[in-house]
Parts: sequence; structure tokens; C-alpha cells
Amino acid sequence: MSSGQNVLVADGQQQRTGGADRPVTDVAVGVLIAPDGQFLLTTRPPGKVYAGYWEFPGGKLEAGETVAQALRRELQEEIGVTVGEVHPWREQLVDYPHALVRLHFCKVFDWQGDLHMHEGQTFAWQRLPVTVEPVLPGTVPVLQWLAEEAAAGA
Repeated sequence: MSSGQNVLVADGQQQRTGGADRPVTDVAVGVLIAPDGQFLLTTRPPGKVYAGYWEFPGGKLEAGETVAQALRRELQEEIGVTVGEVHPWREQLVDYPHALVRLHFCKVFDWQGDLHMHEGQTFAWQRLPVTVEPVLPGTVPVLQWLAEEAAAGA
């Protein structure tokens, strides 16, 4: 797994909550890829920061959880699927105005259950280039990585 060396700054013109010493929040993110190559994007739930923006589903790690454990829990809670094998893929540190977030992106090819959006979000199966907008800043690098892999025949 490669780690993002650079920090992605989202909405850099906005003031950062918590200043320079704010803690990093670790987040497990699932890149669910269907057999036909489409991937799942969901909207940020109403009432949350960046509500309505499109992202890959996931959520914060709780104390003592591994990335895989957090991803399984979050995808069950948020979209109602039970995840099989989790494939750690890439990490990206994103400096949002409201939080400093380390995103742990994992590819998921195996899940069971029908999608149920438990937090009022919307979902869409997408291909590159995506047709939904706006896309959450932390999602943009993933779309680029997927494009690079497609170009390389991965």
C-alpha cells in the first residue's frame, strides 16, 4: 500500500477549526467495485459537513479498531452491506476546514446484502468520468488513481 506524501488542502481559503495542532482523524473508506467495473459513490448525509457532496462510503475508526474492522462496521451501519475481504489500497491526508483527516482507502470486491441508505444519503454506481457532482475534495484523488490504474491496465 502506498501512502500519500502530500497533504490535500480542501477549501484552503477557509479558516481551519482547531488550528495547527489539531489531531488527525483516521477514517476507513470503502471503494466498492462491482464485477462490471462500476464503483459506488454515496452522498454525505444531511446535517453533516459537506452534506450532499459525493464520496466513497466509510467512517471514523473507533478506539482499538483496525481499518478493516471500522470499514466493516461503517458500511453495515451506513449502507447495510456486509463486507467480505478488505484490500488496503492507499492513504491520503486531507486538511479540511473542519478537520484533519487521514483517509484509509480500501478496495472491496466482495459484499453481501442490498444497499440501504440508513442516513438519508443517495447512492450511484459510477464509471470514469463520474457524472455526479459536487464531488468531495478527498474523493478527487481516488478518481485520479482509478484513472491511472485503468490507463495502466491494472
